[in-house]
Order: sequence, then C-alpha cells, then structure tokens
Amino acid sequence: MEKTISTIEEYKSEYKKSIEDPEKFWSKKAENFKWKKKWDNVLSWDFTKPEINWFKGGLLNITENCLDRHLKKRGNQVAIKWIPNNPDEKKRSITYNELHNEVCKFANVLINNGAKKGDRICIYMPMVPELEIAVLACARIGAIHSVVFAGFSSKSLSERINDANCNILITADGSFRGQKIIPLKEISDEAMKSAPSIQKCIVLKRVNSKIEIQKERDVFWEDEMRAASSEHMAETMRSEDPLFILYTSGSTGKPKGIVHTVAGYMVYTEYSFRNVFQYKDGDIYWCTADIGWITGHSYIVYGPLLSGATSIMFEGVPSYPDSGRFWKIVEENKVNIFYTAPTAIRSLEAEGVDYVKPYNLSSLKVLGTVGEPINEDAWNWYNKEIGKKNCPIVDTWWQTETGGIMISNLAGVTPSKPTFATLPLPGIQPCILDKEGKEIYESNVIGKLCIKFPWPSIARTIYNDHGRFKETYFSAFKNKYFTGDGSFRNEDGLFRITGRVDDVIIVSGHNLGTAEIESAIDEHPLVCETAIVGYPHPIKGNGIYAYIICHEQPKNIKLVKKEINHIITNEIGPIAKVDKMQFVSGLPKTRSGKIMRRILRKIAEGEFENLGDISTLLNPGVVQEIKSNAI
Repeated sequence: MEKTISTIEEYKSEYKKSIEDPEKFWSKKAENFKWKKKWDNVLSWDFTKPEINWFKGGLLNITENCLDRHLKKRGNQVAIKWIPNNPDEKKRSITYNELHNEVCKFANVLINNGAKKGDRICIYMPMVPELEIAVLACARIGAIHSVVFAGFSSKSLSERINDANCNILITADGSFRGQKIIPLKEISDEAMKSAPSIQKCIVLKRVNSKIEIQKERDVFWEDEMRAASSEHMAETMRSEDPLFILYTSGSTGKPKGIVHTVAGYMVYTEYSFRNVFQYKDGDIYWCTADIGWITGHSYIVYGPLLSGATSIMFEGVPSYPDSGRFWKIVEENKVNIFYTAPTAIRSLEAEGVDYVKPYNLSSLKVLGTVGEPINEDAWNWYNKEIGKKNCPIVDTWWQTETGGIMISNLAGVTPSKPTFATLPLPGIQPCILDKEGKEIYESNVIGKLCIKFPWPSIARTIYNDHGRFKETYFSAFKNKYFTGDGSFRNEDGLFRITGRVDDVIIVSGHNLGTAEIESAIDEHPLVCETAIVGYPHPIKGNGIYAYIICHEQPKNIKLVKKEINHIITNEIGPIAKVDKMQFVSGLPKTRSGKIMRRILRKIAEGEFENLGDISTLLNPGVVQEIKSNAI
C-alpha cells in the first residue's frame, strides 16, 4: 500500500506533481492494485464530446482488489461490523475471508439465475451485509449494479428498473426503520407490474413477514445460497467497462442514471478514502450513509474495502430507540473515524447534549461531513460536543457524478476552516468562472465552480442518454465540467461551496445565494435549520421567503423575526433581509437529506396543487403542514 500524505508539505508536493504530470501521477497510484493486464494508455479525453478514458487496455476485476488480494494478510480481519436497527438483536462481524466466501457464493447464485456479464441488476435492500454482498457479487461477474435506496416508492423503483432494463431484482421481504417495518417485497411486486424486463426476483428474509411469491420468478436468497458453490473466478473486465449505474433524484424531469466505470473509480475511491480520512491500519471506520447513495458506494463499500479497512454498517436511524444511538455505537465499537451528514448533525444538536453526555467518545480521531455545506453553528456543535475539540473535521465536497471526494481538507494535515471545504485533492483542478464564463484568478470572489481536467472517477455518461450528459455537465462552459455549484475562494485559496447555482435569488437586481442567507439565519441561537426560496414580489422582482426550524417554539415570534433580519443585515446587508418567515417543524427532504426546494418554491408562490410526486420524501407529511400555514 502506498504511503498516505501526512504533512502539508507532502500535500503541496503531491498536488504539484498531479497537475504537472497527471498521467505519471495516476499511473503510480494504479500500480498499487492487482491487474490481470496492465493498461496501454493512462488517459485520453475530450470534454467537447465528452469522452474520457482512464487506464485503457487494462484488464482487472475490482472485487479481486477489494477482497482476494487482502486474504493472505488480513483474511481473519473483520471487514464489516453490522449493527441492526434493534439494539437487542445480535450484531454480526464478517471477516475478509467470510465476505469473500459469501460474495463468491452469491456470484454463483446470480449466474444460476441467468445473470451474465453486462446485465443490469437492480438492488433494493435494507442496510444489511447481504446488500454489500449483492453489490460485490454483481461486480465479480461483470454485471452492472443499480442500487435503489430502500425508501423509494414503487413508482421510483419501476422507473429505474425500466430505464436500465434490469433483468434481475434483488430485494428483501421488508426492512426495519426505527419502529417501522417497510414492506420491500410488496413495494417490489407493485413495481414489477410495470417493469416487464425483470425475469428473476431474489428475496432475502429479513423481517419474516408473509409475502406473495410468484413461482418461476421469485426465489429466496437463503435457498439459493445453500445450493451455490463458494468457488468463483472473477470475470475479467476492461478498465472502461461500466461498474454501476446510480440514479440521482432529478428534482425535475426523470432521474439521471450516472454511469461509473471499473478502473478509474477504483483508483480514485481508494486514494481519496485513505488520504481524506487519514485511515491507518486497525482504525474502525463508520460512514452513516445508506449504500443506496453515492456516499455509500464510494465510502462504505469500495473505498474502505480497497484499503483493507474495518467498517461499521448500521441498519437503523439516529433517533431510535433514542437520540443517543449514534454515540452509543461509537462508544461500544470504539469508532475512530465518523462520517455523517450535516442534516443528521443538526437534528441531533436539536435534541440536546443530554443524549451525548452518557457516552465515552474518546476513541474518535476524525469527523467528517457530506451531502451539503455545513453551517457554522452545526460545525461548532459537532467540533465541541462530539469531537471534544480534539478531532479534525473533514468537510467533503463531491457529487454522484464525481464518484469520490473532490475538495476537502485532509484530516489533521491540511488547514481546516468552518464552513469551508478548503483545498482540492491532488489531481483535482477546480476553477471559478464569472457570469461570462471567464476564469477568475483573484481572491475573495464568488462564481461558478467548474473542473478543468478529468480525474479517474469522473462519470462517463448518463445511461442511454449521452446527449443529456453533455448538455448537463459540459455545454455551459467550453472544456470544463460544470458542477452546478457556486463557490467562494478566499485569500488563502480555500474553497467554500455556496450552494447550487440555480439556488440564486435575484432581488432588486442583486444575485443572492440562498446558502449564504441560510447560514446567516442559522446563527440565531433559536434556529436549527433554514431553507430559503424566492417568490414573485411586485417591487423587488423576487422576495425572500424563509422556512425556519427552531430548537423550540419561539415565545415572541415578532422579536425573533426582527433579530433574524438584524443578523442578515450585519452579515450580508439589508438587501438580503427576509420578506416572509414561516416557522415549521420540518422541511421536505429526499432520503439523502437534500431539501426539495421546488416544493417550497411552489408553496411560496401560492401554488399548492401541482407539487409533483412527494411519496419519495423522507417526511411527506410535513408538506401538508407547510401548506396549511403558508404566509
């Protein structure tokens, strides 16, 4: 294993090498892996088409690098420590040897059920080890996995199956989520009614509920595994063969099936995992995401396994049986590296420190955040109450499309600054563009964040829609990948992500970023979380509408509103003052924690009817409450 960056000087040297000679740089990183045949060409690319090839001519299988190559040295080391939803249920520890055995068996199960290289296989499962086994088994036989988060509706599931034309669905009878049981097989049955491509459905028994079985089509995981051999030779894959399709929830239009390929994704996820989190042999790592999202793909499955890490996998939710659950798991498992979303941090902060105090968190060395920019209040709470001001916080910026972390401090190595993602990883060349698309080189500027050179884990296309891929990411600015995000860069060259560029409200001719106003409002001691949208205003063109969650119900709403606008005036200026404030108990969020602003926009505009499909939201009930109390 290659040495991890451990000083700021090493970071600067690595970064310089990666920019001056990217091919040599990434070639060196790729040599750490097991290849069946080495590549002929490190990189060829053309952003105008867009066409990107990394390690072309190379032959490999990613699961041999996740599993087989570790067996000699760490066969008996735990790969996955699984913690069930119910704290009284038995935990499971799976070693690298056992995981390898299970993956080989399930690879044979897939083959026995008609799967072959190049097939698309849909996985709709709870957070249990079998989900990870299914993902790796697909990769082992060269089938393309498409994981759909097990909180999505039947409509969302069938849309994704149909788009990728999947021939196998892997699911479970149900899943536990806090006190609820989600009937996954029932939802799958509904989805399969309008997904004719599915020929086989493999069902894991998790909740032991009564389910309908369709003969010929449905088989049980357990029966199939008993009959399967544990001998399996991994399929030989080309570097640019697709590894998986992952759908990003399109807030409008149909979801985009982002395609990642085998070799580049492998090289980059391992490199970023090790360096960002400063992973050391023997560390216990826990990412609280779900494998249904890119964070789970890159930093629960592939990155940690490629690095030979021990990971916690948690089935439950942070609030069950109470809001101390995360911290209890950290204490019991002596977690060293903890990676979660700002949404989770804010909701746990709102519950108060009484849920933190009983637990010993001294094992923690590194904290991380992912999914959206973290506001200062949440950062400070996380730093003080969880890290005891003793753990560097890595604020990681990246996307489904980037495959791995792009801009982040390296824990304890490069500078950290609250609310800043800070510096690009070696190999990543970000730039900030103005409205005209010209690059801005000065400091203390805000503009559109683009990347001007390919990195190994960049997405290659949108499944079956390369035109949309080009249009979405490469047409706005010539020879640049456009992230869709805005960014601020300070005098030290540190980047702060200011939110989606489309989340900009033009008030009286001034461009105001919603993230900036939200961050100011969040500084009020009563405020827990905010979402800002624009609405038509007769004088200003657009007015500012704020949906605000408080730690407790304000006693004097008038006074709180006045205080909030005072903070905004001080932080940004009077132009950004909020016209309408609505105090709410929750915000409409996708399961990955993103706020569905289009719903909030429509409500702010007084359009209550046509809100689109809200069944896939984490909390659809909150929409009615917001509508009823709209200003």
